[in-house]
Amino acid sequence: MFTLLFATVASLLFYMILGFILVKTKKASINHVKTISGILVYVLGPAMIINSFLQLEFSWEGFAKIGIYFLISLLVQLIFFFLIFIFLRNKFTDSKYRILSIGSVLGNVGYLGMPVIGSIFPNEPIVLCYSSINVMTMNLIVFTIGTYMLTNDKKFISLKSAILNPTSLSLIVSIPLFILNIHLPKTMLNPIELLAKMSTPFCMIILGMRLAQSSIKQLFSRGFVYVTCLLKLIVFPILTFFLIKLIPYDDEILKTTIVVLAMAPSGAIIESLAELHDCQQDFAANVVLLTTILCVFTIPLMTVLLV
Repeated sequence: MFTLLFATVASLLFYMILGFILVKTKKASINHVKTISGILVYVLGPAMIINSFLQLEFSWEGFAKIGIYFLISLLVQLIFFFLIFIFLRNKFTDSKYRILSIGSVLGNVGYLGMPVIGSIFPNEPIVLCYSSINVMTMNLIVFTIGTYMLTNDKKFISLKSAILNPTSLSLIVSIPLFILNIHLPKTMLNPIELLAKMSTPFCMIILGMRLAQSSIKQLFSRGFVYVTCLLKLIVFPILTFFLIKLIPYDDEILKTTIVVLAMAPSGAIIESLAELHDCQQDFAANVVLLTTILCVFTIPLMTVLLV
């Protein structure tokens, strides 16, 4: 298992290296990131979610499992947010602690998490749907509790953004197709599947381009960033593991998926929020990049220990 996951995550970093080289050799500009990110968020991401549901044959049992996964994944993230808030609420005047609070919970459960969990359960297409649902629960938190914890101001909470975003809209399309067991013709299915497969490489290339803009020395020398890495890559998965053990529901695949996706590095949405609210953008980018690099080792290790 360790070798399989190490190879899977390390292969994803190959795309990150490509993005890094493109910028360093001036074959691409960091100014291109915004355009590529738009393609990722509004085209490739939705295709990834829709494709995950198209791969699964409908059953009411499967539909119920997806609903249960939604509730459990949302609950686990809320519990960890609550614990962080209890311990750090007196330090929230320092914006670094606010970045730490969201960076420790909100992970790259889609673009990086989906190929990882898919490698563990290659013959269980429902895990890809779980990953898509995990993206949705994360987005619900991002624009409500996550935004509040980052800004320390309730006025920035956006229920509209929490509900009307590419992920939620993709699920609004996907779930009826799933329930009605609609099989699209290959002329439609093949392009969706191809776009879905492009989502992870695009995400990692973007991270590589951002890495090329960063100071490598500074990336590895900020001690406080390692605290966030510890919480996101080690503490959050361990807490998730023990919380899952307390839930009286017998489905090892579902439970394993939640634990493994909790190991995903901090999501790029954290950097986007920091830029949007002008809050420690460099620190947020540092968190996203460093957790992504370190997860090559932590995901295989934590999976062997916890799964």
